[in-house]
Amino acid sequence: MATEAAGVAVTTPTDVGLKRELGLVGATWASETSIIGSGWLFGALFAAQAVGGAAVLAWVIAGIVVIVLALCHAELGAMYPVSGGTARFPHFAFGSVAGIGFGFFSYVQAVTIAPIECFAFMQYASYYWPSLYNADTKNVTGVGFVLTIVLMAIFVAVNFLAMRIFARVNNVITWWKVAVPVLAILVLLTQFHSGNFSPANEGFMPGGLKALFGALPAAGIIFAYSGFEQADQLAGEIKKPGRNLPLAIIISVLIGTAIYCLLQVAFIGALPPALLGHGLTGLVCPTHGTCPTAVAQLNAGPFAAVAALAGVGWLAHILRIDAFISPSGTGLIYTTGTSRVSYGLARNRYYPQIFARVDRNGVPWVGLIFAFIIGLFFLLPFPSWHSLVGLITGASVLMYAGAPLSLGAFRGQVPDANRPYRMPAAGVLAPIAFIVADLLIYWSGFEVVWKLGVVLILGYVLMGIFMAFDPQRPPLDWKSAIWLPVWLIGLGLISWQGQYSGGAVAAPVNTGHLGFWWDMLVTAGFSLAIYYWAMATKLPRDEMLELVNRQGGEEELPPAPHH
Repeated sequence: MATEAAGVAVTTPTDVGLKRELGLVGATWASETSIIGSGWLFGALFAAQAVGGAAVLAWVIAGIVVIVLALCHAELGAMYPVSGGTARFPHFAFGSVAGIGFGFFSYVQAVTIAPIECFAFMQYASYYWPSLYNADTKNVTGVGFVLTIVLMAIFVAVNFLAMRIFARVNNVITWWKVAVPVLAILVLLTQFHSGNFSPANEGFMPGGLKALFGALPAAGIIFAYSGFEQADQLAGEIKKPGRNLPLAIIISVLIGTAIYCLLQVAFIGALPPALLGHGLTGLVCPTHGTCPTAVAQLNAGPFAAVAALAGVGWLAHILRIDAFISPSGTGLIYTTGTSRVSYGLARNRYYPQIFARVDRNGVPWVGLIFAFIIGLFFLLPFPSWHSLVGLITGASVLMYAGAPLSLGAFRGQVPDANRPYRMPAAGVLAPIAFIVADLLIYWSGFEVVWKLGVVLILGYVLMGIFMAFDPQRPPLDWKSAIWLPVWLIGLGLISWQGQYSGGAVAAPVNTGHLGFWWDMLVTAGFSLAIYYWAMATKLPRDEMLELVNRQGGEEELPPAPHH
């Protein structure tokens, strides 16, 4: 249905060729299987190593943060239920110049998750097949690398199934993935030692609040929560998206938050107290010399090892089996999401139009093949789970930052648009969500931030080349993206002068000139300035609606005029 508004027909963007075959359970489990991946297998250990007993608090804080970001995505996805939504909302709100940046980070985040999950698979599988993973170098071996490629190929093959069949496969996997952590929580809580949360030699929060905030990205906590946006990525294939999509996002985040917080409590509580002579932060293998057997086992497979140490051997075997299934399910759905993001980028006319092609099952097959090929490149420079997490967390948060910006812009551009779900107190929560996203980027550290800057430049070059050969490319809306380079460069400068390196402690790349607390105050103030600047320079209503209408069906409209 279209209505006239300021001379432009208002329509809803339509995804050509995709089939709406995903119900509420399927949509919820698409997000849930992304949340409960390798993060639950390793996040609890890394968080305990980083901040001791305060790791539980870190999961609670991260859960609150993610819920606020998820509410933004819930409104956007229900309002414009298009596949690859995270790559398309900023395009509608601010035009192509800003849209390219957020769209590329959406793709980078999606395409790199499958390799991460494969590495987690190999690390746990090394218990039965030691030659897959080198515990000393913390890298997969040559054999593990080859099997990782095979596993990624399987993800792609399964994704060629029609969505209704794929959803059934994913639902079965996800029921298992949710049931096993819940079982682990219930069993490990029977082995609870309250004193483990505050060992005598280190207390509850070694490193203080500075370490606590740094652990959110560095320990993989934010990474573990990532994936709630999968319902947005598959929005073009969800039945009754106005109802089912926001429900799927909100339900999946609430389930994930409860599971992760309780897992951390169960993990720390079930550790044998005798193992904590050096505290929770001492559960690391030394750089030189022999690693104690129990500590080495914890680092190879944290939950399976703690179950074995607690005398619950049968649970350890179930957890090791789950360590194959859980990352595989997440890798599978992220391969799905990657193809939908590339589909969305093609609909934006940032990617070649071949990425928008679908087969008779409604599957974007070109995007699937490229998800496999490009994923292989990310296997090369980052050969372990932990080394990938910081970079991908940064890419995720930069992608997430586009949601509150887009929500705020749409509230001003099309206040009368149909919103099946409206985020409460959006005028307050949207800028807060943007501040939080910027703080997470800052806490990731300067080494991660500058690498993300390099990745972004490559993205603009690649998409610029693609768009140069597309006669129907959208206009370059420079005026509506004037705040973007200031935002990115400003975050880089704050990070450089701030307290978090994001790299080796022995050789920090940041200066530390900006003191603790002042750094976060500066980041928050800077974020608010950028947010309201972006709101002031967003696309005018007519031009925003023109971009939406260009994706209203199979026939593309001619290029919109520059403003």
